[in-house]
Amino acid sequence: MSQRKIFLVLLFISTVSLLLHHGGHLNWTMEAFHLGCPAIHSHPAPGLKPKHTNVAFLKTHKTASSTMQNLLFRFAERNNLTVAMPVQACSHQFCYPRSFTSHFVHPHTIPPNIITSHMRFNRAELQRLMPNDTKYVTILREPSSMFESLFSYYNQYCQSFKRVPNGSLEAFLDDPGHYYRPDETFSMYAHNTLAFDLGGDKDRPESDVAYAQSFLKEVEQVFSLVMIAEYFDESLVLLRHLLNWDLDDILYVKLNMRTTSSKRSVTPGLQSKIRAWNSLDARLYDYFNASLWSQLSDLGLDCVAREVRLLQRAQERLLRSCFGERMPLVRSAAEIKNKELRPWQPSGKVDIVGYDLPVNSSPGFSSQAQELCLKLIMPEIQYSRVILRSQSLRYRRGYQLRTPQLSHPPLQPIRTVLPRHPQVQRSQPPPPAAPGPASESGSPSTSKPVAGTQGRTTKLGLKSSQTQAS
Repeated sequence: MSQRKIFLVLLFISTVSLLLHHGGHLNWTMEAFHLGCPAIHSHPAPGLKPKHTNVAFLKTHKTASSTMQNLLFRFAERNNLTVAMPVQACSHQFCYPRSFTSHFVHPHTIPPNIITSHMRFNRAELQRLMPNDTKYVTILREPSSMFESLFSYYNQYCQSFKRVPNGSLEAFLDDPGHYYRPDETFSMYAHNTLAFDLGGDKDRPESDVAYAQSFLKEVEQVFSLVMIAEYFDESLVLLRHLLNWDLDDILYVKLNMRTTSSKRSVTPGLQSKIRAWNSLDARLYDYFNASLWSQLSDLGLDCVAREVRLLQRAQERLLRSCFGERMPLVRSAAEIKNKELRPWQPSGKVDIVGYDLPVNSSPGFSSQAQELCLKLIMPEIQYSRVILRSQSLRYRRGYQLRTPQLSHPPLQPIRTVLPRHPQVQRSQPPPPAAPGPASESGSPSTSKPVAGTQGRTTKLGLKSSQTQAS
């Protein structure tokens, strides 16, 4: 064999080894190439085009959105991106259920590449905040299973649920109008929650078909991808193609799950009642579920199935490496020794489980790998604090570099107004956020939002100037 051939063989072996070492990208790419799997529209195979890093993910309620948020947090940290985080007065959410405004964004996290914490969608405000090439993504869940989860999770906070005798889901659905008050605090959890999160009118009559159709078209126009929780892995395949990400970028572990004992069975009869009561949510789900499968068909269902299998294999390898060559076991909050990994418990009637990370004594297990495993299973509120702390530190370091050295420190803190976002002000602090994972004090906020925060909308969160200013 000639020296040239030997050199080429060695080069090929070295390249294969390197790619395998970096997460199995060769397996992913070669198998897709062997199948002749096309990229979606103009998006080429991974590695041939830079990753898209400007993403707005609308985190909807009880839809596996906490798992997606964790995935986006990790992507941002790996790529040194800025994540928009809420100001302290908003806790871990952007003052939900108020319509989103950039006033709610912490100034140390502006301008952002990614935004992913809970909010009520406001298209105009987000487009003012985010880069022009931002991809908008959200996720929906089948309304009957989602509503059962909402009823269980927020039973102690939503008055429409709280006044039902014996906390009976069946009793509520027998006569929802008897218990539901549209203007009460947190009433959005009791009626068309998906539509409300997307900035729509949760109380629009079912008979108003024109409004529903117009709302669907607006959502479709704004969001490049609407994921479906029941087909989470398939949705991630589409996300990967949309953003030109790698296999490693979409690995995850399921977060914020309830125990089986905390769940109620939903009979076909209840299912029909839930969908009738949440008719706008049902329309949203049915439309975008069909849209998802149309996109998957365009990619090729065989190709999608192969990518899903590759994703699941890579995920299993990662989890086994994190959990001592075993798959992780879910644990109650009381069983988790590391308090940074304990999920928030909404009430004594609902058990949210999480994971505890074993001490990995393997000599080849680096501190960087240990950190990856920790972030992989970190609940929302703890990870949000980590992100805000690290970005505030980065902001202060950058500020010190930009500011001339002074012989004496200023007597008053310097307030910086970024020219790109002059609307960020602190003259009137926002109200406390809706119930969710505990704040720094460890207790959820149950304060009522300012009056008028649940005003009706017709254009994806565009509200009257009076409501915006409230």
